[in-house]
Amino acid sequence: MKEKNTVNPEQEKSSNFPKDKSMQKITKEDLLNSGAHFGHVSSKTDPNFKDFVVSQKNGIDIINLDDTLEGLDKALNFISNIVQRNGDILFVGTKKHAKDVIQQEADRCGMFYVVERWLGGTLTNFSTIKKSIKRLHSLEKEGSSIFEDLTKKELLMLNREKIKLSDQHRGIKDMRKLPNAIVIVDGKTESIAIQEAKKLEIPIICIVDSNTDPSLCDYPIPANDDSIRTIQLIVNEIVNTIISVSKKDDDKSESVPDKKEEKEG
Repeated sequence: MKEKNTVNPEQEKSSNFPKDKSMQKITKEDLLNSGAHFGHVSSKTDPNFKDFVVSQKNGIDIINLDDTLEGLDKALNFISNIVQRNGDILFVGTKKHAKDVIQQEADRCGMFYVVERWLGGTLTNFSTIKKSIKRLHSLEKEGSSIFEDLTKKELLMLNREKIKLSDQHRGIKDMRKLPNAIVIVDGKTESIAIQEAKKLEIPIICIVDSNTDPSLCDYPIPANDDSIRTIQLIVNEIVNTIISVSKKDDDKSESVPDKKEEKEG
């Protein structure tokens, strides 16, 4: 993906872009059908999540889907502002239920992703990660001098290194700078990613279940983070917004006449 302009997170938070009051197209019924309202057992409820719990059923928290839609709408407005400023978004979902959805949807909108184990320092020690990615690029380059005059054993070791680095970095190997926001599925599982993002003041959008502290995220979306259908529904909506805003920006840039051509005309 091509390198984009730097976006200041503080500018994003105080953006003057007009906000669409109903950006999301999914409904409460869609969320209900996906099982988005089912939280964890009530004994595991995070104290800061209680405001999002509307009731309990058979000892299970029932999440208020009005809060889910409100949280999603705020997140979509914020993401829209980032994309309008040519910002980059990093999607993170390493749990089994999320990884396929995250990879497919991030690829669909041309953004970055992490679906394997989160490597400590991916954000806070990004300079080292970039060196590792540079090494991967050199190993992937056909005809590289690295492979010259090597024994079969040495070639085997280099191939193993390439496979390992490729697995670790495949979703971020073209990421040349820190993302302007991070979208996370399951704040509990991705606690290290959240810590790193908070340390660097990178805004966090997160699908949070009832066992997770929503205050750790800038834009919490309360919902069942163990349901593949729920994850698909919400992440798909985020990606649709990214694609829609990107397309509008492309259309605008194409409609602006070249000044040189105007003068010539």
